[in-house]
Amino acid sequence: MSSNFLSSIPRNILWTLGILALLIGLGLARLKFDSRPSSESTPLPLVTVLAVRASDLDDAVTFTGAIAAREEAALSAEGEGGRVAGMFAEVGDRVRAGAVLARIDTSFVAPQVASLEASLEESRANAAVAEADYRRAQAVSVSGALSVQEIERRGAASVATAAKVKVVGAQLSEARERLRRTEIRAPFDGIILARSAEVGQLAGPGGAPLFRIGRAGAVEMRGNIAEKDLPRLSVGQSARVRVTGVGAPFEGRVRLIGAVIDPQSRLGSVRIDLKPHPDLRPGAFARGEVDTGARRAVVLPQTAVMSDATGSFVMTVGADDKVLRRPVTAAGMRTEGVVITAGLADGERVIVTAAPYLREGEQVRVAP
Repeated sequence: MSSNFLSSIPRNILWTLGILALLIGLGLARLKFDSRPSSESTPLPLVTVLAVRASDLDDAVTFTGAIAAREEAALSAEGEGGRVAGMFAEVGDRVRAGAVLARIDTSFVAPQVASLEASLEESRANAAVAEADYRRAQAVSVSGALSVQEIERRGAASVATAAKVKVVGAQLSEARERLRRTEIRAPFDGIILARSAEVGQLAGPGGAPLFRIGRAGAVEMRGNIAEKDLPRLSVGQSARVRVTGVGAPFEGRVRLIGAVIDPQSRLGSVRIDLKPHPDLRPGAFARGEVDTGARRAVVLPQTAVMSDATGSFVMTVGADDKVLRRPVTAAGMRTEGVVITAGLADGERVIVTAAPYLREGEQVRVAP
């Protein structure tokens, strides 16, 4: 039956179907052949390298912080406290030592002072009378007009009234001191940095400070510096401080280096002594820079330096054009790139780009 079916198909169609089957078979065979792996057809990775050479770099330590008055004082109410009755200073005011900044209500202490002043005058008068009586008694003691007991009584009365004068005088001094403490005064010449008090507010010795005052003529920058940079600083080094909004830097010197390092942030502290200037306002954000001399180092592009759990490293190309991993020591950033202080020798070829995609020992081609 099949032979009858094939005989019924025209010869030209049979020829066409045969040719198509042959072409399909050849195409599948070619595809299978091309899909076989061949090391000769895989090109080597092309990399760009940089031949490193160490040079002397001007080294500097940078850090951030804020401008602050070198000496600050927090002023609170002393004594028994009370309500604020008057305010006489605002933030930014320059005040003299002893100037009254605020006054606490004196309606309770002032009458006590007046009462004790009157008591003191009365005690002095009584003491004067008792002293006079005792002297008169001593004057007539030879004539026998007064008994010995009477003379001794008048002497004791003179001593008692004199002691009463001292007691009332001490009480008056205490009351006057309490009255004095109702006035908040500036401890030194300075500028008011902050004010938290308002008229009518309750103020007491255990409350929040009413004022913060900074000593006039003493300004510094308080900065936070990385732990690894602390050994490179020393007291007396020159420094430059830049404040936001001010173009020119301010010259200063390292005044103090912190003795401890914060265990959470791993930062230490440094203080830069500055000359007073109207643009150096306490609280302003600042950037500091301390020159620490020159050191020999290599500068690499940021794309060439990588890091992992073991530290920083770069990929280099050896003499046989194979990739090698080199651990390095990175010591900061510059506008040109990353500063490398150890791990590379002059002439080594460092892969600048595509290093994360290469494996150690892999064969590569070096771009001209």
